[in-house]
Amino acid sequence: MKKNAHTRGDLTAALWALRGEFLAVGLFSMAANLLMLAPTLYMLQVYDRVLVSRSVLTLLTVSLITLLLLVLMAGAEYLRSRVLVGAGLRLHALLGARLFGACFEAHLGQAGAVVRSALPDFTELRQFLTGHSALAVFDLPWVPIYVAGLFFLHPMLGALAIGFALVQASLAWFGHRRSMAPAQALSEAQSEVDDYLQSKLRNAEVVESMGMLAGLKRRWQERHGTYLARHAGVQRLTHSITAWSKWVRYSQQSLVLGAGALLVIDGQLSPGAMIAANVLMSRALAPLDMLTSSWRSFLAASQAFDRLQTLLRAYPRRPGEALRVRPAGFITLKNVGARAAGRAASILEQVSLQAEPGSVTVVLGSSGSGKSTLARVIVGVWPDFQGEVLLDGQPLAGWDRGQLGSQVGYLPQEVELFDGTVAENIARLAAIDPDKVIAAARSAGLHQMILRLAQGYETPIGDAGSMLSGGQRQRIGLARAIYGDPLLLVLDEPNANLDEAGEAALVQVVQELRAKGKTVFLITHRPDAVALADQVLVLRAGRVHLQGPPAQVLAALEEARQAGRAPASGVAAAQAAPA
Repeated sequence: MKKNAHTRGDLTAALWALRGEFLAVGLFSMAANLLMLAPTLYMLQVYDRVLVSRSVLTLLTVSLITLLLLVLMAGAEYLRSRVLVGAGLRLHALLGARLFGACFEAHLGQAGAVVRSALPDFTELRQFLTGHSALAVFDLPWVPIYVAGLFFLHPMLGALAIGFALVQASLAWFGHRRSMAPAQALSEAQSEVDDYLQSKLRNAEVVESMGMLAGLKRRWQERHGTYLARHAGVQRLTHSITAWSKWVRYSQQSLVLGAGALLVIDGQLSPGAMIAANVLMSRALAPLDMLTSSWRSFLAASQAFDRLQTLLRAYPRRPGEALRVRPAGFITLKNVGARAAGRAASILEQVSLQAEPGSVTVVLGSSGSGKSTLARVIVGVWPDFQGEVLLDGQPLAGWDRGQLGSQVGYLPQEVELFDGTVAENIARLAAIDPDKVIAAARSAGLHQMILRLAQGYETPIGDAGSMLSGGQRQRIGLARAIYGDPLLLVLDEPNANLDEAGEAALVQVVQELRAKGKTVFLITHRPDAVALADQVLVLRAGRVHLQGPPAQVLAALEEARQAGRAPASGVAAAQAAPA
């Protein structure tokens, strides 16, 4: 899907929707920062008035007022933290479902790396917006006010505050500039290590059975060594900046106290003002110190924002057209071509066909001819294709996918089931209609087999159907495809793992679907499936090689074999293993 650069990003819009919460945090921050002046004023009163007058009543009054102000300050701090936490929850409510949909479309578009980082990026951004770093940003505008207070006490103290503020800002800028590239490289190395390990763990049985563990471990160690080296570099930089920041902070406290003492000796400052200046200086530089120590969080949140914004712009909301009436099921492909990322040659080129309701189209071809890609194009899940795919004369991409999905049945070559019960998988993870579930299972010849399971239809199938055999997974996938009486069915190698009984059930399912007026595409390498066809499409190197009624296509293939233009195995070779 093309990037829409002319519309405001959904992420920016969601953050703008939180402006009320951010305004409230700003107001509470104003109250908290004003009330934080209370300890400074208290010290001035105690050292310059109470100790001089020796009045216990004055001390008690000033102490009670200060205590009340500190209670109000704590309340303002608590309330702004609560508002930020609520803003994080609202951000998730505004954007969580939208981000999930974009991740799903990106996965369909084979952008796996983008999908794996999207949800962690969203968590990173939300935690930054609701954490201490965000509070430091709201405190930052009050730094000039505290510095002005130091100037009021004495210009030298104000100048010291500005000097230390510049040093802290320089440290933050230096850390940002030096860490940007290493942090990005570290993130990429970590993703590479995680992706490599997860992909190999999915083939643990092959690794163990053929003694491939040593080689796998060696390759993992090479990748992990690269990650550790980059991680060590980033950590060294982080620790260096942290050490310098601590030195600046401790030096500031000592130097301000020393400068205040010098002014007291010179008679330009009172002892109370000296102590108050030290507290005020610490408070003035606290937001800068917090931002310096959290520069990595800020950098990570900024990068996460950019990646999320790019993802959401690349996969905008689908407008969709409401299904006012149930489609009839006329499928038309006009000059369809398909490509894959990282592959120069096209997978499909100039494929055109028409299929009417109540017809069965059998797609044949050798391995790599593009049959499975054609199946994905027909159901609208192949990301990069050209030409037109029409349903009842309207582009398939224009229909609302949530509504159209119930009218499409798709059995992929590699059947993937979901963690849940048998009934939940057949019902497509929606609300279970027992009558429809049982009807689909009966049509797939699966009902008796399910009843023999430990808990029948309520039997958990494990992660990705790990508790079932390949044939059982395929038949449950077939039942899922025909659940709810869809009008369009695309079955990619539906009999790859079926026994004789399963083959018979499949034949019966296809015949029933045709009798009900469904549009069926059957991709298979089994010769007997041609007998079910109303039309046969033979692909060769991504192009239509032959197309027409079964008898005509088979006769052409046999004639080509006899003339030496096709492999010696004839029709069986033309219907070889799936793409």
